[in-house]
Amino acid sequence: MARASTSFDPQLFLTKLGKGKTSLRFSQKHTIFSQGDAAEAVFYARTGKVKLTVVSKQGKEAVIAILEGGAFFGQTCLAGQAVRTATATAAEDSDIMRIDKEAMIRVLQEEPAFAEVFLTYLLAHTIRIEEDLVDQLFNSSEKRLARALLLLAHFGKEGKPETVIAKISQETLADMIGTTRSRVSFFMNKFRKLGFIEYNGEVRVHSSLLNVVLHD
Repeated sequence: MARASTSFDPQLFLTKLGKGKTSLRFSQKHTIFSQGDAAEAVFYARTGKVKLTVVSKQGKEAVIAILEGGAFFGQTCLAGQAVRTATATAAEDSDIMRIDKEAMIRVLQEEPAFAEVFLTYLLAHTIRIEEDLVDQLFNSSEKRLARALLLLAHFGKEGKPETVIAKISQETLADMIGTTRSRVSFFMNKFRKLGFIEYNGEVRVHSSLLNVVLHD
């Protein structure tokens, strides 16, 4: 195994071009990769947002994640997955770094600092998936919507929440929480009347929305 570089900067690696890395720019709604494509690279969202969706054999689509800048996606190719099981679409104009599978494996093996960054992300991502599963299994659609809005506004993360959420459609919110657009519309209006949110194209989330999630 090659000796780790004492001057290696993980963030510099994720932002600068090099062997096996390609910088890509995707406009909103542009497809980054599709379900069924060959899985040959890992992607890193430098800026913007990426929506991950899956489509069942019956043609039903579900949003499984909205990823923001600093997120990896497509990493299952590292575990031997040959084809994509989801579609990745730019939810807004996004700068993406494409890292060939071989290049990703090499840097993980040779640079402990980068391996630590990647492992930390994977652990946080796994925890989020488990929380999403519990949310889907045990919470009402009203609570699921409230939680989704709070997560999009970064409540519970370090630093001050970004109370204004960039424009997101009710259809996307419905796909995220597994309900209908009409139910999302009903609850959004309810939250607005109760003063939990302000909603006029963009959504402004107030901390009082936590009451919906915490209420038994």
